[in-house]
Amino acid sequence: MTLDLPRSGPQPDGAELVRVLSYNIRSQRDDRRALARVIRSCEPDLVCVQESPRYWRPEGQVAWLARNTGTVVLAGGGRTAAGPLLLGGLRVEVLGRHDRLLPKHRGMHARGFASAVLRIGRAVPFALTSCHLSFIGPERVQQFELLHEQGSISPYSVIAGDFNEHPEDAGWRKLAEAYQDGWATSPWGGEYTSRPGDPLQRLDAVFASPGIEVLSCGVPPLPVAELLAATDHLPVVAVLRVPAAP
Repeated sequence: MTLDLPRSGPQPDGAELVRVLSYNIRSQRDDRRALARVIRSCEPDLVCVQESPRYWRPEGQVAWLARNTGTVVLAGGGRTAAGPLLLGGLRVEVLGRHDRLLPKHRGMHARGFASAVLRIGRAVPFALTSCHLSFIGPERVQQFELLHEQGSISPYSVIAGDFNEHPEDAGWRKLAEAYQDGWATSPWGGEYTSRPGDPLQRLDAVFASPGIEVLSCGVPPLPVAELLAATDHLPVVAVLRVPAAP
């Protein structure tokens, strides 16, 4: 299935159209072949994964996912990020990795950010961060604050993930003051990301800093049976125009 989205690739002025996918994959505990098919159907240049496998042979499972989606591992996917993972195509150049483990409350899961500064073609370098924030309010507030700091590693930045918060909540609203909320800026496809089959809330999003143009963002209209089989969240796809380097 071909999505009704602008094709990614270089533009005449040196800018790049970049397709970013954000997806909570529940540690590949569901039908991982359906998961790989969903990812391939979105034809992403970059994939921001949440809940990549962490405990049972995680390196092999992450390698399987990359191999079966035609991507390579850019950052995260292990102890340095505790769940978030960045995958990308062969045109993506990694200029620096900036994974970060987050402070956590006693008894809670370890969490982190998978981050890298990337360059594609003749476009400006930009930071990309995948995150999965806490269910616990006070802990999540602190993590939102650290996201602002993480995004500042580059003048251009994209932050994507499962925020475990709604757009009307304080942390999300503050992030949207500094970054463009993709769906709110240029909606396309579906809005709600949880749960497959009966989506009723938007917990997942792609944010872009000023200077990066959001052309479209939303949940792609893929077969419901595939989405139900793949994981317990819906994917979010954003098409971004990253400007040319000076």
